[in-house]
Amino acid sequence: MSNLDQDYEMKCKHFIFLKEKYQANNYEDNSPHSLLYLILRKTDLGLEISESELNWLAENKLTQVINLISMQKYRKGELKRLEAEFSQLKEKYNINRTWESSSSSFLYPILWKLDTQGDLDSQDIQLLRDHNLSQLIAILQDIKNFAALKEKYQATGYPDLLPDKILYPILKKLDKFQPLDNSEDEWLWENDLLETIEVSEQQKSERQAKFNQLKEKYQATEHLDVSTSSRLCEILQKLEDNRKLNYLDEDWLSQKGLTETLAIAKKLEQEREFTTLKVKYKAEKYPDTSVNSELYVILRKIESGENLSDSDLQFLADKELIDTLAIANEKYAISLQKKAALGNFLEDAEITWLSNHGYENIITFAEQKHFASLKRKYQIINPNLPIDPFYGIMLKLERKERLESLLVIKLIEKGMLSRDGEIARTHYRQEAEFFEKEYQRTGNKWNIPTASKFWRKANEIEQALKITNLDLGRIRENRLKSAILVTRGAAFRDDDQLDNAEKCAKQAMEYQPDTHQPYTLMGAICYDRYEYPEGDYWFEKAVEFGAEIKDIDAEIKQVIRNEKDEDKRHQAAEYLLNKDAQRYAWANNYLR
Repeated sequence: MSNLDQDYEMKCKHFIFLKEKYQANNYEDNSPHSLLYLILRKTDLGLEISESELNWLAENKLTQVINLISMQKYRKGELKRLEAEFSQLKEKYNINRTWESSSSSFLYPILWKLDTQGDLDSQDIQLLRDHNLSQLIAILQDIKNFAALKEKYQATGYPDLLPDKILYPILKKLDKFQPLDNSEDEWLWENDLLETIEVSEQQKSERQAKFNQLKEKYQATEHLDVSTSSRLCEILQKLEDNRKLNYLDEDWLSQKGLTETLAIAKKLEQEREFTTLKVKYKAEKYPDTSVNSELYVILRKIESGENLSDSDLQFLADKELIDTLAIANEKYAISLQKKAALGNFLEDAEITWLSNHGYENIITFAEQKHFASLKRKYQIINPNLPIDPFYGIMLKLERKERLESLLVIKLIEKGMLSRDGEIARTHYRQEAEFFEKEYQRTGNKWNIPTASKFWRKANEIEQALKITNLDLGRIRENRLKSAILVTRGAAFRDDDQLDNAEKCAKQAMEYQPDTHQPYTLMGAICYDRYEYPEGDYWFEKAVEFGAEIKDIDAEIKQVIRNEKDEDKRHQAAEYLLNKDAQRYAWANNYLR
């Protein structure tokens, strides 16, 4: 047999095979030269069939072949359709766009089942957990909840499988026994969910009856509002649920004149507090729950950190509330420790209590913290300042108690206390206030120059000038007039009002020419003016009338120390050294 014959025979067999495959056996012609053979070969290879070829098939009544070709053509687009459906499902269920897009993904059948059946098996759920798709599990739960609520509230006639934005919230409201608003009621009517509406109406009746009962129970019947959506209903439900009212609720009740309701609310709050405090402070075995109980008052004291009275302690002991007593003591001790930690001073009674209950460590801690706080207040930066005697000194100042002047002078002389420091100034201020009060109490005008002196030392010049600003004509004693003028002149000098200071000094000399204080003041004024020889003249007059040379030298030393101009200070030092190098040897310090 030739090759051509063999080829022809194979084509015939192939044609018969294709006719059987595409159900075209009713076409009698088996010749491979038939147009049908060409069409079937193209169909089998997935090639496009032309319109004329389809018409030929129709003319030859090969309907089954046409159907198979159409099905094959449909199958060509199936993959794209699958992928499109998968994408739509992913978008519907908020799956990240980066997730695998292949229709062969394990997620596709899960989303399909979720969307069409509203249910997944345990294997599906585990796959979702393994791939961190917990949101789908939550959606599944919502679907099940939705179905259960539809069944419970007779809304199964609603076709949607997935929870929607209208019915699902409505059913959840009904399940929580919450009222529906008008738009929700209308939606139920529009969707013919009559049985669900009946459930809603039944709940309305029950809520209204409950509201009426609550108004009776909490003595609010005078309020005319009958709506279960009212503010009053909300407040009364809070009381019924044993929840605390906020200040807005209480204010509303007060404004509406519902004083009895407000009183009940406050009593309930006290009862809740009492129960909580009994548990907190281990007093549950005490049976009385009345807020009028003595125990309630005691527990509130403990809660606030207040010290218990002897009668409170005796009550706890009598009721064998030993644990409560121990907690109370510990809490009070801790509150005192916190107070001390802030640098606050403990009262004598508090210190006594700590000592009696064995808290010596807190007493020591309190003293150290308070000492540190007082050091800051009095601007003491010395870290090695001894607690004795300075803690006692500062405590006295805090209590407005006078210090012993000799002690202050002694500490200043030893260099342990600055004459210009806050402790010294506070001491001077308190002394000035003391002598002012003595003057007011007794009328003794000799307290005036003394008070002025201390005001000057406290660097409160205005006060010193204020107390010495009086009519000297009403004072008989010239010695007192002179003393007042000297201290007033010194205050003017402190304020750099040297002309006024000079007037006071010379007027004081007129009243008492045989005392050294006015002359000492005049000498200091001259030195302030850099009139050193003139100043020496007045200092010599002061010595002539009883001034000690060491006091004069101290005055000169202070003038030079207080001079701010270095050149002037240098000139003054040279003047003194030229005058008497041995007597004024200290002036060498100002030449370096």
